[in-house]
Amino acid sequence: MEKYNIGLIGLGTMGSNLARNIASKGFSVSVYNRTTEVMENFIKEFGNKNLKGFKTLENLINSLEIPRKIILMVKAGEVVDAVLDQLKPILEKGDIIIDCGNSNFKNTEKRYKNLAKEGLNFVGCGISGGEEGALNGPSLMPGGSRESWENIKEIFSAIAAKDFNGNACVTYIGDKSAGHYVKMVHNGIEYGVMQLIAEAYDLLRNIYKLNAKEISEIFKLFNDGPLSSYLFEISAKVLSQKDDKANGYVVDKILDRAAQKGTGKWTAIDALDRGMATPTIAEAVFARNISSNKQLREELSSIYKNHNFKPESKVEEFVEDLKHGLYAAMLSSYAQGFELIRHTSNENNWNIDLSEIARIWEGGCIIRAKILRTIHNALKRNNMHLFHIPEINKELNSTIPALRNIVAQGVKAETPLPGLSSALSYFDAITNNKLPANLIQSLRDYFGAHTYERTDREGSFHTDWN
Repeated sequence: MEKYNIGLIGLGTMGSNLARNIASKGFSVSVYNRTTEVMENFIKEFGNKNLKGFKTLENLINSLEIPRKIILMVKAGEVVDAVLDQLKPILEKGDIIIDCGNSNFKNTEKRYKNLAKEGLNFVGCGISGGEEGALNGPSLMPGGSRESWENIKEIFSAIAAKDFNGNACVTYIGDKSAGHYVKMVHNGIEYGVMQLIAEAYDLLRNIYKLNAKEISEIFKLFNDGPLSSYLFEISAKVLSQKDDKANGYVVDKILDRAAQKGTGKWTAIDALDRGMATPTIAEAVFARNISSNKQLREELSSIYKNHNFKPESKVEEFVEDLKHGLYAAMLSSYAQGFELIRHTSNENNWNIDLSEIARIWEGGCIIRAKILRTIHNALKRNNMHLFHIPEINKELNSTIPALRNIVAQGVKAETPLPGLSSALSYFDAITNNKLPANLIQSLRDYFGAHTYERTDREGSFHTDWN
């Protein structure tokens, strides 16, 4: 029997598209789905000499070349563990299991260690790009052993999206759970950038009373310049979509209550646990939480009436400030995420190459953007906080004033700007050599004798404040 290059378990939309992607690149794929009918329908529609379905896990495993490589495209959490329990008795030492789901990196860490005891290799691979990316080329973030990476490198490099220079948007991230960790932070940055774009839309809608189509045209112009990105591209499309069920545009009929799957929250919690600052990511999560409390917002909006605000500048001038201010805010959001990755990589000895992370995010993924080329090139020569790097310093010095202007106008217009204002506050705080934390530490020493450090001598000190 001819052996297949790789197996895939889970034929939901993402799994189906990824299997088709692999087969289209000339690799043979064995597929399995718990519901046999789903597998049979998939093979009936897309099966070919490179794509074959199996009704049992045992038959799937027996169809694969050694070492066996099996991709899991199943729901994160307990389902992953259930499938692993089924696989362990029928696999052999040296086989490789690749979890391409949105698993929490902490679970990936446990699975990696537990499977290693069985002689099995486990790869936690972040995958970004949605359904389209899975089919036509995603950004891939594999973590695990270097040996495992070498075994899957050819296939994963073939199916990945391409960066700005035509290279595959995949790289070996690092040991154990590094891949899923980087994917988690990717999603955190995604939360932040989406919030920034939503606030830009809100400013234009509230202050200048522009309609969805007019804002769409502005976003199209933004997408032709330094802000060029997948999220701006689709934002322009979403805003211009006419409603087929009523007059006007679809976006105006959508309830202002944003859902979430948890990865942004995971990023914010992890940053807090590590003592790192990712305020724009955290505020984006809080903004979704507030949006979900629709009834309370309705009640309070009738009590606290908005005042009339007259724009302080012409719409053309504001749009220009908005363009530059958004660029500064996006740089701030990316900087927070990259600094979190750098810190965690150092803690865990993952040796993550941050410039490579920026590069593999240039294509395929949801946060792909022109700004990543600047970040990639900057990090290639410097392993430090983004704000330290001369090219980034130049960009920020020219765009931060515009961010100040739009935040100031938004505050006066009573428009909530948690993303934009936190991006600005992060910049102001991290570039300030004298913060008011000395007063906070004084208060802590007053009520709790927590001691403090001094600026003029070494050691810990306590004052009898009474």
